[in-house]
Amino acid sequence: MSLRTAVAAPFRQQGRNRLGEGEFVVALSLDRDWFSPDQAKRLVDVAAGRGLLDREDDDLVPAFDVDAVEVPEGFVPDESILREQSTFERALEAAVDAGVDKRTAVAAINERQRGLEITIEAAAVLYANEQGVDVGPLAADVREDLLAGDGEDGDDGDGEREDGDGGDGDRGDGDRDGGDGSRDGTPAAEGVA
Repeated sequence: MSLRTAVAAPFRQQGRNRLGEGEFVVALSLDRDWFSPDQAKRLVDVAAGRGLLDREDDDLVPAFDVDAVEVPEGFVPDESILREQSTFERALEAAVDAGVDKRTAVAAINERQRGLEITIEAAAVLYANEQGVDVGPLAADVREDLLAGDGEDGDDGDGEREDGDGGDGDRGDGDRDGGDGSRDGTPAAEGVA
């Protein structure tokens, strides 16, 4: 589950839209036992950096509607949400949070990257935008990287993004390929069918 869900939980639990940082940390570490206090503080930094939390005076204020986020019964966030994510990962996560199947999203992003000859980050932001996801801050990051001549190192050299889930799998494009996962009948890259 997402960072957004973990951030929403303390606000929903307290029924408030503003919490002191200490209250937020206690809610995540002691009340819910999801993280250590240090990890909960790290989550605050990551969430603020991703635009999910605003710091106002000594309080934390969510930058999204926490009531629109469901915190499923038994939900426990993975510690991986505590690390910084690439623009690709953030755009992909936003699309998945909006209800798009992850494998479908990765395949569509790879297709846009190849077809438009753009970076994987630009393709991910484009795809998320097409799905109706607000990607304004991410689009600004991609634009800045493109103008600077950068591009996050999001691919493995074959022009395809690996999503860490064991491959991209279903391309969702029917029989338009060569029957072996490629468009022109040549074998697709290993693990990317």
